[in-house]
Amino acid sequence: MSTADIPADRAPVRAARTKATTTQWISWIALAMMTTSSVASLRAAPTMAVYGLACVFLYLLPAVVFLLPTSLVSAELASGWEGGIYKWVSEGISKPAGFLAVWCQFAMTIFYYPSLLGFVASTLAYVFNPALASSGVWTAAVIIVVYWSGVWVSARGTKGVAGLASGGLIIGTLVPGVVLVLLGVVFLGQGNESAAPMSSDNLLPAWAGLSSLVLIVNNFLSYSGMEMNAVHVGSLKNPAKEFPKSMFLAMGLVLTIFILPALAIAWIVPAEELSLTAGVMQAFDAVFANFGWQWLTPIVGIMLVTASLGGMLTWLAGPSKGLLLISRQEGYLPPFLQKLNKNGVQQNILVVQGLVTTVIGLAYALIPDVSSAYWIFSVITTQVYLIMYLLMFVAAVQLRRKHPDHPRGYRAPMLVGMCGVGFAASLAALLVGFIPPSQFASGNAGVYFAVVGGGALGLGLVVPFLFYRFRKPSWRQPEPDEVIAS
Repeated sequence: MSTADIPADRAPVRAARTKATTTQWISWIALAMMTTSSVASLRAAPTMAVYGLACVFLYLLPAVVFLLPTSLVSAELASGWEGGIYKWVSEGISKPAGFLAVWCQFAMTIFYYPSLLGFVASTLAYVFNPALASSGVWTAAVIIVVYWSGVWVSARGTKGVAGLASGGLIIGTLVPGVVLVLLGVVFLGQGNESAAPMSSDNLLPAWAGLSSLVLIVNNFLSYSGMEMNAVHVGSLKNPAKEFPKSMFLAMGLVLTIFILPALAIAWIVPAEELSLTAGVMQAFDAVFANFGWQWLTPIVGIMLVTASLGGMLTWLAGPSKGLLLISRQEGYLPPFLQKLNKNGVQQNILVVQGLVTTVIGLAYALIPDVSSAYWIFSVITTQVYLIMYLLMFVAAVQLRRKHPDHPRGYRAPMLVGMCGVGFAASLAALLVGFIPPSQFASGNAGVYFAVVGGGALGLGLVVPFLFYRFRKPSWRQPEPDEVIAS
């Protein structure tokens, strides 16, 4: 999330400070690596592995209609307007819309943490007892304990979290991903038959109505967050040429990291046996068993958990800090939620968010199928985040029309067309998310719609509307020096 969501009236101060220092240039390759590290993950691999070879198509389609427009459009916005998503949307549409955008950027994490930590719980189960991976009570306990531990760490203002997250890319994503793919190739090379058919007839997913395409919605969340990396466009020496190259390289790397491990899992684990939360560990356990190396399974589990925890700690502070800064300037949140602890951390926001996360986490103990709970929370996360992207695409078109001569370090080609494609794809993904996927055909569609709709629309629209409706002038508070400095 973007910690660059700072109030507009602070931008000149920040700009002045920036000019007083020497510009730190980065190469387009370095930016591609930064983008890859913030987007790529093995967590989504089991979700797409159920489609076998068709996962290639299901990853490429959202990359073209969502990842590419999001990357290039946010690059133009970041190079022309400081202040992140709030500044872009408030300037392009209105301040209320800007608050809605920054709220959705924060609120999606409320459902993101249970889904992320659901993956952590299932992965951690393979370190102790694989049977726990399907236990809702175990999953709920891990979510609650790990989240509150993360709040405790973040509230102390601990430094080095970013280093843990970047190290997690190598330790918990690249190394396990390469090992999984290589052993998968060896598995097939030994004459074992692929669990999923790999013929040309399987390039496209089987059509069983709209529900057969619902899992693609999860890929929009996999590709989200590109607006964060766009803020670095000003650090390139030649943004117009280097940023597109950087994004295309990042897209290639991200697609490789997403597609190959998903295929490796499809080779090893039959789709009907695949858990959406523990699928990665199922594949490792199966392939290690084939070579008599099952003692490595817990080690890989610890590596994957390390990457996820590093990512969680990074996300804990960022979105809530952006919401805090905007709320102090405009008075969007009550003073209780604006309070800082002695370390300058927005502890009250984290605690309230933690209470909601705890309630959501307990749903894992109540919903019989852990994979169903994981999927529902992932969809709600995506729905809320997509509201922000819809606003961003509209704001980008409006800013190009209102301020065509405003200085921009980078101008996206065919911006209106790309915004149209990105908006249509985001809206379609948001609407399709209300349809139960084919894997949930036996469930109650009405209950599914109510849970997803209530979670996404309630949290993404109703709650911010209430905050905005009942805001008071007294809620505006001056920003302490430690917040500005951070």
